[in-house]
Amino acid sequence: MSSAVDPRARGLPRRQRGVTILVVLILLSVMLLGGLALARMTEVGVLASGNTAYREAALQASEVGLNTAFAAVQSPVDLPDEDTTTAPWYWSTIQAVDAQGLPNVDMDAAPEVIVGVYSVRYVVERMCTVTPVTDPLLQCLVRQRPQMETRRDGVESVAPPNSRQFRVTVRVRGPKDTETWIQALVTRG
Repeated sequence: MSSAVDPRARGLPRRQRGVTILVVLILLSVMLLGGLALARMTEVGVLASGNTAYREAALQASEVGLNTAFAAVQSPVDLPDEDTTTAPWYWSTIQAVDAQGLPNVDMDAAPEVIVGVYSVRYVVERMCTVTPVTDPLLQCLVRQRPQMETRRDGVESVAPPNSRQFRVTVRVRGPKDTETWIQALVTRG
C-alpha cells in the first residue's frame, strides 16, 4: 500500500520560494536611498552655514575699512583740501555709478587693509556735483543741524550750520573669491 506522505506531517521544511529575500532587498534599497538623501541634506546644511559665517566675517572686516575711511576724511593731514582729488582713494565730486550703485573707480588702486584673510579696500567721494564748491547748500549733499530760533520781532533768523557728506564705498575680498560691498555716508564739519 502506497500512501502519499505529507512533508509537513513529518516535520520536514517546506520548499522555499525566495519571497522573503526579495522583500528584504527592496527594504534595504529604500533605506540606502534614504540614507544618501539624509547625507546630502547634511552636506548642504554645512555649506550654507559656512557661507553665512564667511558673509558675517566679511561684514565685520568691512567695519575696519569704514572706520579707516572715516578717520581719513576727518584728518586734516589725509584730506587737507576737499576741492582737489589728490589721493587714489578720494574724489571731490560724485563719480558715475554702475547698475548696482557702485562707483566706477579703480578699487585695486585704493588703500588696502588686511583683516585676517580678508582684503579690505575703500574709496571716498564728496557728495558734491561740482568743484570748487561756491554754494554748499545747492551743490552738495549736506546735513543741516536744527537750531533754536527766536520769534522776537527785529531778530534776524540765522541759517543752521551744515556739515558736508561723503560716501564711503568699501570692498572686502575673502576666501573662495567672495566679494562684499558696503556703502555708508559719513559727515565732516
